[in-house]
Amino acid sequence: MARNVVGGELQPCSYDPLTGWFRDGCCNTDSGDFGVHTVCAVMTAEFLEFSKAAGNDLSTPQPTVGFDGLVPGDRWCLCASRWTEAFEAGSAPPVVLEATHARTLEWASLSQLEAHRHSGDPT
Repeated sequence: MARNVVGGELQPCSYDPLTGWFRDGCCNTDSGDFGVHTVCAVMTAEFLEFSKAAGNDLSTPQPTVGFDGLVPGDRWCLCASRWTEAFEAGSAPPVVLEATHARTLEWASLSQLEAHRHSGDPT
């Protein structure tokens, strides 16, 4: 059973849009996930612009790969390194702690993640 950053069972991040390394709605990971898609983040306009400027356009639809593009409010399993990069730049999106995989703690501290806890996060 996968664990989240607060020690509980990993909860789903999003089924619409369908997210996750395995496209199972959860921020699960394995040894093949070189991007470490483990942070359940709630998209903001600021973060989407930051990510686009950093070379990963998450807002433009890519129909050839079945990607509709993200909008503010969508939940998405982000790469832990991208979240940390955004954090260091002051553009980190809110995080759903119960849906963020424990492996994220290799990239960001719990206190950093808690400081960006999504207001709708029950923990």
